[in-house]
Amino acid sequence: MSEVNYMSQEGYDNLKKEIEHLKMVERPRISKQIGEARDKGDLSENAEYDAAKEAQGLLELKISKLEESLGNSRILDPSKLDISKVGILSKVKLLNKKVNREVVYTIVAEKEANLKQGKISVKSPIGKGLMGKKVGEIAEVQVPAGIIPFEILEISV
Repeated sequence: MSEVNYMSQEGYDNLKKEIEHLKMVERPRISKQIGEARDKGDLSENAEYDAAKEAQGLLELKISKLEESLGNSRILDPSKLDISKVGILSKVKLLNKKVNREVVYTIVAEKEANLKQGKISVKSPIGKGLMGKKVGEIAEVQVPAGIIPFEILEISV
């Protein structure tokens, strides 16, 4: 049995768009490459044909995995989330006690992580360290640079 993927509506919609793009744009592009390579003659020594067939196989595998992930996805309703503690889709205001600087992160599913947008994966070291913590608590997070103490200042959605 596959793992359930909890995600936001935005993440779910982006995953659907990616699958649609792969099916409607990439699949026909690779099929065209296969056809053009086939028209060049002897397939037994045709590197272009072999490369296009391999690309087709990799694309189909990717589509299959993304569709499986989409099928196992559950959309979280932000209005029904418990904001008394940090969980997935929580927006968390933190004080990095090591450098005395405030940061804000939103805890998201692995596929939605985007540090530039302040979205960190629930499976990242910081995401794992914050899960289940409440306002006022200190989360000591092990990162490659060492242990960073974060004070939870605020939790919202």
